[in-house]
Amino acid sequence: MIYHIVSESEFRKQSRGGFYRSTSLAREGFVHCADRPVVLSVANDYFRNVEEPLLLLEIDPAAVSDNVVYESPAPIPGGGRAHLDLATRFPHVYGPIEISSIVAVGILKSADGYEWPERFEAPRAFLDAQQRTLDRRSRAQ
Repeated sequence: MIYHIVSESEFRKQSRGGFYRSTSLAREGFVHCADRPVVLSVANDYFRNVEEPLLLLEIDPAAVSDNVVYESPAPIPGGGRAHLDLATRFPHVYGPIEISSIVAVGILKSADGYEWPERFEAPRAFLDAQQRTLDRRSRAQ
C-alpha cells in the first residue's frame, strides 16, 4: 500500500466523479504519496500547522490506472526535511486516483506530532459519516 496525506476539506472538494484529484496534480503533474515508514515524518514535516482534520488515504497501487512511479523526493517549499532521512524514493501517482483504489481513510491524530490513525474506514463510509456530522452541526446553528 501507499499513502497520501490530505486535509479533510481538500479531500471532499477534490473527490468528484469517482476520482480524487490532489491540488498537486494540477500544479506539479502528480500526486505526492509515501510508504508507511515515512508517513508520520511527512505529516510532521509538512502539515504541522494544519488546524482541520488531516486524513491518511491508504491506496492500493495495483488498482490505480495511472502510473505510480517511485522517484527522488520532490520537496514542497517550506516543508521540513526529516522524511528525507527515511527514504530516498517516494511514490508519485501521475493522474487522478480512482476512489475505488483508495482502500481506507483514517484520521491522523495530532498531539505533539502526528500519530497513526486508530482506525480506518472505507472512503465512502467515511465521507458519508463526516457529511452527516456536518449536516447535524449546520441544523443545530
